[in-house]
Amino acid sequence: MTIKPKLWHCYSSRSLRPLWALAEMRLDYDLELLPFPPRMFQPDYLDINPLGTVPFFTDGPVEMTESTGICLYLVEKYGGDLGVPSSHPDYPDYLNWLFHSDATLTFPQTLVLRYSQLEPEERRSVAIVEDYRRWFLARLKRLDQHLLSREYLCAQRFTIADISVAYALYLATGLGLDQFFTPQTKAYAERMCSRPAFLQVEPLGAEQSLFTPQPYPFGMDFDSLPGAKK
Repeated sequence: MTIKPKLWHCYSSRSLRPLWALAEMRLDYDLELLPFPPRMFQPDYLDINPLGTVPFFTDGPVEMTESTGICLYLVEKYGGDLGVPSSHPDYPDYLNWLFHSDATLTFPQTLVLRYSQLEPEERRSVAIVEDYRRWFLARLKRLDQHLLSREYLCAQRFTIADISVAYALYLATGLGLDQFFTPQTKAYAERMCSRPAFLQVEPLGAEQSLFTPQPYPFGMDFDSLPGAKK
């Protein structure tokens, strides 16, 4: 019996990256939908992934927890045209965008989300939210410049680098940060998130979700926001 790849996923979380890649590649896979955060709302998940995070991915004996790493594994193992070979001139750029997507673009947003919506009211912090909002926007400068003359990030075609970076922009949109996007970055995000495979998988898990990021009211009087010092 053939064992299919399996992905554990929460709606709108980083597990959307490999889920989107699986859909684009038209691979046969199993999907387990979880509420967010699963370590709180489905504690038995810790028996599967002690980190309690998503994604969690298996493929036979393979176990993985990093969203961009799973995407890279899929194209390296199963082929198709979503990867870029090491012989291609854009290969270094391809790798850089893959790692940039999470370490540089998604990381500051997780702090915006945590300290504006996930922490208990008394632990929320306008100062942290504003600091990491500015951090994220400053880290968009390279992408803004790169997209002035490109439809895709590398190799003049859609790759998992686009999936990885577009997810970061999707998350930013959910937090209301898209109001600060340059025109080319906003147009790129809209193009990527209009792809049929994305539209197919993006809603998955929404009904099980007990939490969905809400746009943070950037630009308002910070003294009136939750967590502001009085």
